[in-house]
Amino acid sequence: MARKRKMTVTPALRVLRENNVQVVEHLYEYVPKGGTATVAKALHVDEHHVIKTLVMKNDGDSPLLVLMHGDLTVSAKELARTLNCKRIAPVTPEEAHKITGYHVGGISPFGTRQRLPTYVETSISDLPAIYINGGHRGLILEMSPADLFRIVRPIPVQVGIP
Repeated sequence: MARKRKMTVTPALRVLRENNVQVVEHLYEYVPKGGTATVAKALHVDEHHVIKTLVMKNDGDSPLLVLMHGDLTVSAKELARTLNCKRIAPVTPEEAHKITGYHVGGISPFGTRQRLPTYVETSISDLPAIYINGGHRGLILEMSPADLFRIVRPIPVQVGIP
């Protein structure tokens, strides 16, 4: 269930405010390994509209982000084929924190420690609104997908599987 509490301003929120992005901040009770299903249930939204930010590495050990619908998984094989590399694999939670500055469960594509190549499932642009991590566990931002595309400039891909 969504609840009220005071939240510090995260790097993600700073980036969005600097770029005049309209967001609605939603706080919810973070559940370790609860994933997007927990967010969808707490906010009473379709899990397909909850966007997860995944940190992965290619076969050259270069990190990248993948933005995917909450109810889909990433086909690493198809992503590798699309990116013309042999292998794509998720990083460990420790690596994800080191790369992005965010903890797993709160990783946002905005305000990461280093600018990372970012790939987004194409159909995310068709949603009327998205719910995406705001850089802290328990903080979800409701926003327009057009703003996501404007700020992050992700590369559209079709690698989602049910």
